[in-house]
Amino acid sequence: GLPLCDDWTQRASRFTGRTTRVPHAFRSQPNDTMSAVTMSALSVPVAKVSARGRVARHQLGATPAQLGKGNGVKVHMSRWKGMDEDISDDQQDIARGRGMVDSKFQGGFGLGGTANAVMSSSDYVSDGFKDLSKMKENADEFYISEAFMDKMTVHIAKNFMDLPRIKVPLILGVWGGKGQGKTFQTTLVCARLGVQPIIMSAGELESGNAGEPAKLIRQRYREASDIVKKGRMSTLFINDLDAGAGRMGGSTQYTVNNQMVNATLMNLADNPTNVQLPGQYQVEEIPRVPVIATGNDFSTLYAPLIRDGRMEKFYWSPTFQDRVGVACGIFKADGVNANDVEVLVRTFDGQSIDFFGALRARVYDDKVRAWIKEVGIDAMGSYLINPSKDKGKVQFEAPRMSLDILLQYGKMLEQEQENVNRVQLADAYLDGAVLAGQSGSSNTPQSSLMN
Repeated sequence: GLPLCDDWTQRASRFTGRTTRVPHAFRSQPNDTMSAVTMSALSVPVAKVSARGRVARHQLGATPAQLGKGNGVKVHMSRWKGMDEDISDDQQDIARGRGMVDSKFQGGFGLGGTANAVMSSSDYVSDGFKDLSKMKENADEFYISEAFMDKMTVHIAKNFMDLPRIKVPLILGVWGGKGQGKTFQTTLVCARLGVQPIIMSAGELESGNAGEPAKLIRQRYREASDIVKKGRMSTLFINDLDAGAGRMGGSTQYTVNNQMVNATLMNLADNPTNVQLPGQYQVEEIPRVPVIATGNDFSTLYAPLIRDGRMEKFYWSPTFQDRVGVACGIFKADGVNANDVEVLVRTFDGQSIDFFGALRARVYDDKVRAWIKEVGIDAMGSYLINPSKDKGKVQFEAPRMSLDILLQYGKMLEQEQENVNRVQLADAYLDGAVLAGQSGSSNTPQSSLMN
């Protein structure tokens, strides 16, 4: 190590920005015997400031006085760029600083202490990002509705255009019946257009901490804006917005988070390029990011949020051709021809699109049942969870899917739906001690016939 006076020389030169010479009286060695290390420590080069107000990365030295904190210019002086640029947020800083400061400065102990981050970085950074590269490679295997493609493409293009004196709605609300493929169609269109979505779900719109969902929306929006800043289209995609922020009836509790989620989305629609995080109040213009939200009933949302100018509504009701096209994609790998798929869709005309996905999965029940009988119930777990190399991955021959088999299993699924609608145990329990039977008997009509 260097002598104390040499260390003082380095510190003084960095603060004053000029080369400092140590008086002869404080030198630890004579001039003629001073080491090269000590001599190099006494002469600290001062970084040169370019015309653009930046310091060369290879230069070391003090921060020039004209580039201090007063004018807000960030100087990259050394190879420690990650420490020069503070791009993290307060939640990550809290998590990193845990245990590095004395407890008397952290306020509170246990899980409620201020040293605990409300949300970890993985809760709002990694979970929102979805890789669509594989889906883009296999885009030809899936059906995309022309009307859906047209609506989303126009909305995304308008939001990235600079149209004079035109107020483009930031939010596209895709709503319709359950199981009609709203989310999947949106994901397919994003993959086709090369858009990287940042995804939120309805479960993230409520929290035990007041204000956390609103902050999460801003963080995810800024994350999508950073992707746009890097030269790629992005969008904030909120699944089932009405389930997380809507009111389903008089018994639905309306919380502070519901109010703040609606207010935050309204603020995003009004100021899409000025989205600040809590504690950051500088005016910083960021790229605009279109928002796409799906739901079943947008009438449950706050009325000012869904007004024209903020949200553009798109009611998704797939036509018969759309339903046949999606079903053909579902059964394509099983060799079911288009004519049989059309007959299947026409037979179950009242069913949603996801019914056919559930139908395909139901056909595998016999194969799975035969496999369980082959390996035994006791040994089933060793094949399914962390199997050894000799057992390997579970594989069996794909079942044959003909029109007759699909119709048979489709009728079974339809019967289960009818049982749910017919029995309605919840209403029966509220009305009285009525059970499954229509006459108050504890037996269903089917079990009564068997006796």
